[in-house]
Amino acid sequence: MQKNVIHVQKWPHPDKPHEATLRQVLEAEGLEPFRWEDQPLAVFEAQTFDFNRILYVVKGTIIFGFPIESEPTVMRAGDRLYIPAGITHNAAVGAEGVVCLEAHCTQPMGRERWAEIG
Repeated sequence: MQKNVIHVQKWPHPDKPHEATLRQVLEAEGLEPFRWEDQPLAVFEAQTFDFNRILYVVKGTIIFGFPIESEPTVMRAGDRLYIPAGITHNAAVGAEGVVCLEAHCTQPMGRERWAEIG
């Protein structure tokens, strides 16, 4: 896997995901997800972390921006995002707010390690 590659996986099913299903996927990958939510139109200034972030949007929308690496991406219910350590990113929550499941890992995590969603 290439270092510092942002991965986005769009939800492939017509029905919205259940939070428990997304949690099971992350746990099947050996991760410890936690839930967070934020109010409509909240803005997160640019930040950089020393760990890899993996998150699923459970409900609502959030736009992640990558000022140095690539174009912004809109994340909706079921979408998954992997942000490698050291990647500067910002975010803006959509008008309905957002609920996410997030996990952190220290080792790079390529798509080959992602559990399948049934």
